[in-house]
Amino acid sequence: MKIVLCGYMGSGKTAAAGLLSSKLEIPFVDLDQEIEKEISENISEIFSKKGEIFFRKAENKVLKRLLETKKKQIIALGGGTPCYANNLSLIRQQPNTKLVYLKVSLDELTKRLFTEKEKRPLLQNLNTKAQLKDFIRKHLFERTHYYQQSDIIIDGDLSTERVVAELLEELKK
Repeated sequence: MKIVLCGYMGSGKTAAAGLLSSKLEIPFVDLDQEIEKEISENISEIFSKKGEIFFRKAENKVLKRLLETKKKQIIALGGGTPCYANNLSLIRQQPNTKLVYLKVSLDELTKRLFTEKEKRPLLQNLNTKAQLKDFIRKHLFERTHYYQQSDIIIDGDLSTERVVAELLEELKK
């Protein structure tokens, strides 16, 4: 089985995937880290030097490779991954694959992301919490349609431990 975690940036996908990996003893792969290995640059450098279109093409290529592997794994996607190219249909068409949406409230995302916006290429030019909140609100409006097509939706406002506990319960069903 593959478990694929999606959600907006800052929703806790990487943290939840890491904890879930240790509990289920299934390897965890972070899509952004795999892209960085493939391109030999970090995400910020890829965005600034090559642009978002280049990044999205690389993201699609690496996602296909990860989905085609036969081994069990937990994959944490980037925030926009399900919304671009044919990524969502690639995930949904995979046999024995569960897509999980970590749904986090606008206020919680704003709180989490404001403290780390310098590390996020898409957020670096937003100087106030109000600007950040408006940016997230717009993105959530555009992306929620894709996220909502997940097999499982978990309240991502909870602690990582609670998110993983709820996810484990859902996976048993």
